[in-house]
Amino acid sequence: MTIGAFAKPVTSLFSGRFFVVSVLPTSAAALYLLVLWKAGAPGPVEFGRAWSALGRTGAGGIVALVLLVAIAAKISEPFQLVVLRWLEGAWPHRLRRLTDWCVHRQRTKRGDVDARVPAGSTPEVVHRSGLNVVLAARRYPRPHEDHLLRPTALGNVLTATELRAGRPYGLDAVTVWPLLEPLLDDKVRAAVADRRDSMDALARLSVTSALLVPLSLWLLWRSGWWLLLAAGLVALSRLAYLAAVQAALAFGECVVSAVHLHHLDLPRALHLPLPPDIVAEVAQNRRLTRFLLQNGRLGLPYEHPAPATPDPAAPPTTPPAAPPAPAPVPPQAGEPGATAGW
Repeated sequence: MTIGAFAKPVTSLFSGRFFVVSVLPTSAAALYLLVLWKAGAPGPVEFGRAWSALGRTGAGGIVALVLLVAIAAKISEPFQLVVLRWLEGAWPHRLRRLTDWCVHRQRTKRGDVDARVPAGSTPEVVHRSGLNVVLAARRYPRPHEDHLLRPTALGNVLTATELRAGRPYGLDAVTVWPLLEPLLDDKVRAAVADRRDSMDALARLSVTSALLVPLSLWLLWRSGWWLLLAAGLVALSRLAYLAAVQAALAFGECVVSAVHLHHLDLPRALHLPLPPDIVAEVAQNRRLTRFLLQNGRLGLPYEHPAPATPDPAAPPTTPPAAPPAPAPVPPQAGEPGATAGW
């Protein structure tokens, strides 16, 4: 076992998705609470005392803090999907009234994007109307899909992505994405993962900031103007949420592009026949989606690739045999090594 083998788990904390999504927000929250505690919270705070106390922290304290942050980040990592679902608007039934009010608000913000353009409109009006339809399709379900409207902007962006990604090919994007994602080429997969990491990190930062607000109110309620730090956390949570919505738009565009580029890789990987046209592909993909959702009968024949046969005209792949080594020449008389009996 080498020192590098021990260092790999430590260096992995500061690189990749785990660092961006889990370690960074957790570290910021831990440092914020530690500074308030060292400054005297929940009593009156004096930040000069906090800086001097942190400056006297030894190596053991720093190592202990890093370990605690890493443990907290690892424990909270599986709850990232819960955080995202909450920001999407997957709220409990007891919040039904709030959900209905938020859905109505989102419907009002979307407007009637499918309204017909009046006859005789100028080209500028027609262009603006078409652009509004395209932009609204990236952010909201269409008006005839109001049952899919979510109470939050982030939820509607991700729902619109799910609808747009597979609809042209008869695919349910949520159902087939676990099968399609491993088939993406490296560049497309890296782009999708990068956008997903940005969205998840901003969503975690938004929720972490919001959770720190009540703690800040309790720790700073006797600290005068320092209580405004709680208002700063509210603003940070809101800004991080708006940034997460923009990151979700970029993530959605990457997912839609990935489906456009690799939708035919799915039947190849499943050994299904390649459809001859888009109409046949839609019909086949709908059957495939029902099969994956309901575990029923697929009713499609397998199409296995033919085994490769050697070409008789092709040159041999085995290297030619090495020429035999030349026979040794016996030494002549009078030369060293020559003997009468050789």
